[in-house]
Amino acid sequence: MNEDPAAAHEPAVGALDRRAELSEFLRTRRARLQPEDVGLPDLGRHRRVPGLRREELAQLAGVSVAYYTRLEQGNGRNVSAEVLDSIARALRLTDAEHAHLHHLAKPKQHKKKQTARTQQVRGAVRHLLDSIEVPAYVTGRRSDILAWNRMAAALFGDWGELPAQERNWARLVFLRPEYRDLFRPWEQKATDIVAYLRMDAGCHPDDPRLSALVGELSVRSEEFRRLWANHDVKEKNYGVKHVHHPLVGELTLHFEAFPLSDGTEQILMTYHAEPGSPTAEALRLLASWGADATRAGAGSWQGHKAVPPLQP
Repeated sequence: MNEDPAAAHEPAVGALDRRAELSEFLRTRRARLQPEDVGLPDLGRHRRVPGLRREELAQLAGVSVAYYTRLEQGNGRNVSAEVLDSIARALRLTDAEHAHLHHLAKPKQHKKKQTARTQQVRGAVRHLLDSIEVPAYVTGRRSDILAWNRMAAALFGDWGELPAQERNWARLVFLRPEYRDLFRPWEQKATDIVAYLRMDAGCHPDDPRLSALVGELSVRSEEFRRLWANHDVKEKNYGVKHVHHPLVGELTLHFEAFPLSDGTEQILMTYHAEPGSPTAEALRLLASWGADATRAGAGSWQGHKAVPPLQP
């Protein structure tokens, strides 16, 4: 198997600093709120920093200023779930942000045996992929792309032509120019990918491969560095993506995320079009061309190939 050329030059990277992550996450969530957003009077006093003051947030959450200050400084030791819930409500956190706060403040201990497993896609899931008539693929930790069907290859490109380490959505979106042209708007896709990585980092702050990926992208992409600093988090669920395909043009695709219930943290992603729409017709054309899409003018985007397992 070919090695990722960038990985050969990566410095050794350890775990993400959980205390720093907790501190920055709380600070950025507090900074986006104004007194009027949470029903507090704005006394018009000069604010040196944007957003709520620590004492205002502590008042809303029903905790002492000293307690909240320690938490925002990254000291989440012995904090109760009830206090975290109160702070989440005061900060108006989304469900994903609420879960992320708990992951950062009260991290779960992952068994070494669990973290040593390779990211393998079960044979039954691969058979399911091949039977699905719409673009579909399976992602794992760090937004790694683990398996896909022929329609996904026709839509997004032949990932089988890439080294295993390059089959990663963050690497594709931030480091490969063709993906900048593929998604409309690209900024939304990039923002989503970073938010997914942030969520993963909260669950697995001790993952050295995730730390190495974040470190490399921060060095090689100013846009990734800027978005990572926002500390936004998001879970894969459902929505609409606009794609500009090099062969069939503009597509409006509905996507759905189906987490697999086997403890692997893998997600089955599917994309479909409204029946009778121009996008549905475009997908039908891609399905009919399949592996011959290359000869039809779609560059190297062609059929499905087997994917070896990735390390965790």
